[in-house]
Amino acid sequence: MNKLNVKAFTLTCGITWGLFMLLLAWISSFGWGIRDVSVIAGLYLGYEPTFLGGIVGALWGFVDGAIGGFILSYFYNIFLKKFKNK
Repeated sequence: MNKLNVKAFTLTCGITWGLFMLLLAWISSFGWGIRDVSVIAGLYLGYEPTFLGGIVGALWGFVDGAIGGFILSYFYNIFLKKFKNK
């Protein structure tokens, strides 16, 4: 097993989650997934089913996804190193 590139994984998770938040808001402006957006809006200030709300959600999503991706890849590499020697 190989180590994860922490920077690449962090960026990948941030971009993926940001795009998902953007598309969810834009799709919900047509009436689908409005409840999902309202639940997430409790965490992401300014996130709503509008064009601008999608952009705000993409920014929040990028930051949130990047933090999550960093934590996952960092601990993955630590555990890989620890258990690889056994």
